[in-house]
Amino acid sequence: MDTVFLVSVASKYTDIMTSVFSSTIASKAWFATAALTLAVVQVLTGARIFGKLERVVRIPRPHVNRVHRWSGRVAVLFTLPVAFHCIFILGFQTTSARVLAHSILGSFVYGVFTVKVFFVHDRMHPRWMLPLVGGTMASVLTALWATSALWYFTNVRFGF
Repeated sequence: MDTVFLVSVASKYTDIMTSVFSSTIASKAWFATAALTLAVVQVLTGARIFGKLERVVRIPRPHVNRVHRWSGRVAVLFTLPVAFHCIFILGFQTTSARVLAHSILGSFVYGVFTVKVFFVHDRMHPRWMLPLVGGTMASVLTALWATSALWYFTNVRFGF
């Protein structure tokens, strides 16, 4: 029964994604690119919140916090169809070094996200811990993007 349900959900997912994109892999690449773009916004606004890059990110203090929060929320939303595709359609693969690295990084991404959210809400940690965890999250997302979307755009096709 579970397999039938999963096949049905995967089929609906494929129908939805191919109504906008040329393939499900193309949708994965573009959603990952959107998430990475918002991760850059996260790094810049996070640095601004910690008093760095004030000349680069000229958003006043209460607004930069809001931009940081919402860019993070939307970035996580953009990762959900990517995660669904990777977990339920492709699965953990070891066909090449790039694919293996991508599978391992993908296994870590939501764990790193959970640690980041923990440190956002925990006030009993050293001040340097949150930028470290946020930077780790951005690094993992960048490596995931480089081993998937960048590879797709440079080796398969650049387009929807």
